[in-house]
Amino acid sequence: MRILLTGATGYIGKRLLPVLVQNGHHVICCVRDINRFSPPESVLPFIDIIQVDFLDKASLSNIPNDIDAAYYLIHSMSSSNEYVKLEEESAKNFRDAIDSTALKQVIYLSGIVNEDSLSKHLKSRKNVENILSDGSFSLSTLRAGIIIGSGSASFEIIRDLVEKLPIMIAPKWLNTKCQPIGIRDVLTFLEKSLLNEKVYDQNYDIGGPDVLTYKEMLLEFAKFRKLSRRIYTVPVMTPRLSSYWLYFVTSTSYNLAKSLVASMKIEVVCRDTKINDILNVEPEDYRTALKRAFTKIDSNQIVSSWKDSQVSGVKQFNISDFIDVPSFGCFKDVKEREIVAKKEVVDKIWNIGGSNGWYYANILWKLRGFIDKLFGGVGLRRGRSNPTTLESGDALDFWRVLYANKSEGRLLLFAEMKLPGEAWLEFKIKNNKVIQTATFRPHGIPGRLYWYAVLPFHGIVFNGMINELTKVGEGKT
Repeated sequence: MRILLTGATGYIGKRLLPVLVQNGHHVICCVRDINRFSPPESVLPFIDIIQVDFLDKASLSNIPNDIDAAYYLIHSMSSSNEYVKLEEESAKNFRDAIDSTALKQVIYLSGIVNEDSLSKHLKSRKNVENILSDGSFSLSTLRAGIIIGSGSASFEIIRDLVEKLPIMIAPKWLNTKCQPIGIRDVLTFLEKSLLNEKVYDQNYDIGGPDVLTYKEMLLEFAKFRKLSRRIYTVPVMTPRLSSYWLYFVTSTSYNLAKSLVASMKIEVVCRDTKINDILNVEPEDYRTALKRAFTKIDSNQIVSSWKDSQVSGVKQFNISDFIDVPSFGCFKDVKEREIVAKKEVVDKIWNIGGSNGWYYANILWKLRGFIDKLFGGVGLRRGRSNPTTLESGDALDFWRVLYANKSEGRLLLFAEMKLPGEAWLEFKIKNNKVIQTATFRPHGIPGRLYWYAVLPFHGIVFNGMINELTKVGEGKT
């Protein structure tokens, strides 16, 4: 079967793709920026990649007519305060474009929306479901609450809270009930619903067997990690304060934190579990889902992370627009060092950031990340998804990977921190030298003042960083 996969670069889409290929389907992957998409080589013979932006009607002509089914995995919650309007427009454009194809079924992964009073985020999910249901195709909607899996936003937020805070003074919404589900089971439900007439024109809630409060989820996580934690809830924390609390403690963006806080006041518990019998699925419990997540983390097998999604950053851009580093009107800091062992240097460059740090003056990097958080930026807490591999589109602390070619020895990063301008950091191996270039394109006078203000720190940080990289090349420790 030919399956259209929207959101192919997202957390769910990147995990669903190999499942579909393994089951013998040919997958048409919809991506907004082809340069951000690096699928495994093993799936390349079984996929087509098309550049489609569902907010740009002209690009929808790239969708082929001979498709049998589609997965709708598009969300805009953390990308803009206007996400409700964006999600509505995307859904309408998708529906209208798909109506002219031979498609039989659309599968939409939504949120549990069973209460009369819904948050802005959950209302938008329900609105998208209503829009898609007006299409000429059969719609199957799977509604999930908290998804537990390595790299999921929910899992990473829980992990940040538990592993960083021995004592939590938390908002009262931690007493709200939810029904978490493991990512493995979500993928199973999605796969088994495909072209299954039993679920046509129906909506179902999917969840694991445990109904827990958020507080119970945190404490069970702590127990699993063998950590002693105390949580005290207070009734006086406003939604704004709650959002800031979540934003500063975890790696989430402020827009996402704000949306999550609003939704966490609402119970997300399944109405029933009849979908389990229809599809013959027995979801795993919360603790088993945690165990699976950490198995992936410990073996460095995180397939996808919400942090690598474009919406996890502050700037929204296409990689192709920034992969050619400009020179006109830019400030540059270029450092070069001779090297002896290219492989050792490249390996260290590819290990940069995250828990490995930036090799020199890490306290200054952390200070810059903290300042970035204060001004609404992403800070350093995103880290990296994998400690040894980098691909185009990956998040790397407060940078975004634009280009990563290990055999060529070139890594290009673009800054997603709050800046009065645009910044690139490039590492390149050429003629037995490592060339490290920091480029800054200022926006007006504030940008120029910023460059000169940080110039003394650049002298310390960038000199130290390239010296450490060179030491590896010289065989020093």
